[in-house]
Amino acid sequence: MVAELLMAVVRGTWHWVDRARRVVWNLVFLALVVAGVAAWLSSGPPALQDKTVLVLDLAGPLVEQFSGSSRDAVLSQLQDGDRQQVRLRDVLGALDAAAQDARIASVLLLLEDLSGGGLQAQREVAAALERFKASGKPVVAWGTGYDQRQYYLAAHANEVYLHPMGSLMIQGYGRLRNYYRDALERVGVSANVVRVGKYKNAAEPYFASGPSKETEESDAALYDALWSLYTQGVEKARHLPAGALASAIAGLPGSLQAVGGDVAQWSVRAKLVDGLKTRDEMRKWLIERGAEDTQHKSFRQVRFQDYLAQVTAQRGTDAVAVVVAEGEIGDGVAPSGRIGGKSTSDLVRKAREDERVKAIVLRVNSPGGSALGSELIRRELELTRAAGKPVVVSMGDVAASGGYWISLAADEVWADPATITGSIGVFGMLPTAERLMDKVSVHAAGAGTTWLTHAYDPRKPLDPRFVALVEASIGRVYADFIAKAAEARKTTPAKIDAVAQGRVWTGAQAQERGLIDRTGSWDDAVRAASTRAKLGDRPRIQWMEREPGRLDRLLGWFKASVLQAFQTDVTSMDTLAWGLMQGGPAAATTRDLHQDLIWLQGVLQQSQPFAAVVHCLCNPQP
Repeated sequence: MVAELLMAVVRGTWHWVDRARRVVWNLVFLALVVAGVAAWLSSGPPALQDKTVLVLDLAGPLVEQFSGSSRDAVLSQLQDGDRQQVRLRDVLGALDAAAQDARIASVLLLLEDLSGGGLQAQREVAAALERFKASGKPVVAWGTGYDQRQYYLAAHANEVYLHPMGSLMIQGYGRLRNYYRDALERVGVSANVVRVGKYKNAAEPYFASGPSKETEESDAALYDALWSLYTQGVEKARHLPAGALASAIAGLPGSLQAVGGDVAQWSVRAKLVDGLKTRDEMRKWLIERGAEDTQHKSFRQVRFQDYLAQVTAQRGTDAVAVVVAEGEIGDGVAPSGRIGGKSTSDLVRKAREDERVKAIVLRVNSPGGSALGSELIRRELELTRAAGKPVVVSMGDVAASGGYWISLAADEVWADPATITGSIGVFGMLPTAERLMDKVSVHAAGAGTTWLTHAYDPRKPLDPRFVALVEASIGRVYADFIAKAAEARKTTPAKIDAVAQGRVWTGAQAQERGLIDRTGSWDDAVRAASTRAKLGDRPRIQWMEREPGRLDRLLGWFKASVLQAFQTDVTSMDTLAWGLMQGGPAAATTRDLHQDLIWLQGVLQQSQPFAAVVHCLCNPQP
């Protein structure tokens, strides 16, 4: 017995010794790898030469802030790269720096991997391209195909080229939503939605079989306004007469049949592109116009991420702090790419307490979410103004519902004409499945101390008294929303209510109705904050972001160096490919279904009996 016990102890001890040995050797190996890579990369990127082409090879959606951690980004790069993202401020920074850099001769746009971003973000990049062109340097776009988002940016190039077998698709704005009422009824589930605002249609797919008249009215007005901004932007950039784009689309399929179904030739005839070139022809053309890189047998170039890393950081003491509020709003701590009532409030407070920060710009790109989380953020901004520091809001693609709520404590609110905002309304949803329980012959029963104990249990019918409580609470949140908006906009609750009711507006429409102060760019909002703080036209920008953990910092370093070093050189342009089915109707339908069910699951998993939600679920699809 004793011998067996001793043997067990020895075996256990050896097991842990062996594990410790392996861990130590793995750490030593990792340290050697890191040291080797660091030595390899210590020389840094090669110095830029004259006549260099800045290559804007944008892959992924345009975002205000990277979502997830460095760990997620590294894993994405190591796998299939589907989660790549393009940070808007990086693109704008690279273009504005290149406009003043004598070594940069031109810009090449490669856009076929750009997969997302709203019209507002596209307009920001287009404006930066126009600023670059104003410096006297050309912009050239090339691709094997352009979708609607990609073409908006390509249209702002001096010259647009397409592969001879390429495609171009511009279809306009709209959205087909999935409606689940009949499916839920069939399985015995009731949505039980309580809402305030006749246009507050975020939960409509769960209690209706199709859009209401109010939804159709609101959506049509929104999409028409966005389409008008899109076509005007393209026609102005391409020097086309007003209505040319609509006429080209209306002429299909006849005009396409006239060129034998050749989309590339049709694009040239419609004056949407300037010519057709293969990859090798494009490479040769760029060499002839610029300078040859004999080592890589291509034109002299630098990727915009590499170029941005070489741009000298701003110096100075006093700064305008920027807090990015992107994604859905929750109550507590949220990761990058989402908004947490606590975590985002902490960033605002940190900026307020920093003596070097003289003003705050809140960059909002959010469809809303938790009313409580929204109020936590709004209150911190209100305290910032009370402390004597100006607050300016800059709205991105979407700043609606809760995204509008957090914008109410500002000295100025700026939006792009294409921003989607408003949606001042509230709803709550109380799904129940008592009929489903009956169908499967499962019955829930038990005791409770008060009528509230089981007042809302998805397995039981709703207690009318509990419904009354929810209605009163939702009504109160809406009244608070209206009151805060009226105070912020210096008007009456009645006037706000008249343009509220859950309806969404474009930035231009919102300005006409007094919901925002000015329309303009991100840069305009920063200048406004700087002027209020008396910092001049070009203040130092201090981005307020959560401190990454040690692992994230290590992986972030790897992402910025090791993975970049192993990337395929863009000089060959061999990695460019056009996925005809990417983002098509089938993919969009599957994505919408997945997102709707995930959202419904989130509602069902709320820890509280119900929650007041200020969310617009507004996402027009091009």
